[in-house]
Amino acid sequence: MNSDDTIALGLFILVMAGIGYFSYQSAARKKRELQILNGKPGANALGPQPWPVVSVALIVASVVIALLTNLGSSTDAVLPFLIGDPDSESFQSIANGQVWRLFTPMFLHFTAMHLLFNMLWLWDLGAMMERIKGHVFLMVFVALVGVASNVTQYLLTHSPLFGGMSGVVYGLVGYIWIAGRSHPQSGFAVSRQNVVLMIGWFVLCWTGLLGPIANWAHTAGLAMGMAWAYIQAPERTAQ
Repeated sequence: MNSDDTIALGLFILVMAGIGYFSYQSAARKKRELQILNGKPGANALGPQPWPVVSVALIVASVVIALLTNLGSSTDAVLPFLIGDPDSESFQSIANGQVWRLFTPMFLHFTAMHLLFNMLWLWDLGAMMERIKGHVFLMVFVALVGVASNVTQYLLTHSPLFGGMSGVVYGLVGYIWIAGRSHPQSGFAVSRQNVVLMIGWFVLCWTGLLGPIANWAHTAGLAMGMAWAYIQAPERTAQ
């Protein structure tokens, strides 16, 4: 393992440890607050909303890696975060133990607008999911949707030269859209205008007019998010 791979692995472990620690602390604090509130007559049983620590940690990690890689223009810095080494066979790097590569492409961003667009959606939709479903659920969701998006893009294009949080963002859009429609009392909601905007952007990206886009990552994320919410719909889970 060379020095760049060691740095990438170290950053990945640090980010995951930080997310886990602060999620645990926030959940424990919420539990204590609920116990206090439930002991008071007339107190709100829901208690205060937890701070979206996972969403913030993902945003911080994305910004830090964008700075470290100079928004993708520093080739040597980018290589350890790609799903595979461009000079090796498909998934060979992962088979050799560099498993973080399944996750790290989602932290790469190649323009300031690319980063800003994804982080704004992550803050809006990720924080919503985190407040409603909890820290652990969002962590699992991001991990599974992120890996599925990255692997799908790699399998169907055979190129490791992609990155971004868009697959996860489309997963969040799909989940929240379907969850809100199938269970309005869940608290999930995304406006029709935003759905139209995201689907319109999705279609526009597929036209090729915007240049090279990780369209298969978008598609996998959207499909997985929608399917996840559909499967969890109350009328199916109650059976």
